[in-house]
Amino acid sequence: MSTVPQPEPVVVLLVEDDAGDELMTREAFEDNKIGNTLYVVRDGLEALDFLHRRGEHADAPLPDLILLDLNLPKYDGREVLKQIKSDARLSHIPVVVLTTSAAEEDILRSYRLHANAYVTKPVDFDQFIRAIRQIDEFFVTVVRLPRPS
Repeated sequence: MSTVPQPEPVVVLLVEDDAGDELMTREAFEDNKIGNTLYVVRDGLEALDFLHRRGEHADAPLPDLILLDLNLPKYDGREVLKQIKSDARLSHIPVVVLTTSAAEEDILRSYRLHANAYVTKPVDFDQFIRAIRQIDEFFVTVVRLPRPS
């Protein structure tokens, strides 16, 4: 009798300036009971500080997955994505763009900047929770994430 290995918990960085979307994301992660660690930053500059371990984020862990809103204060998500994917220390981290925009231009630009997935945030609460769960399940259970040594 074989046992199915349990997925290892991952560190997820949510880059989100909307408190309501942050709360729904936290709920979705807690409901999944996988034990992932969710860190939240509220703007593009703070995201880069977290990733580069600067200032108050000097002890921040390197995330295994980034959920990135596009419409952020200070640096928008496109600039953050561009900087992540052009940095050899960060470029391996999967980035899921999670945004309200369904504009073809935003989708195309995100993929050109090497986003790993683009998800338009559902406005319905239950659908939003379901979308977050599916992202979490896919990146934690289905795919193998690189584990930097």
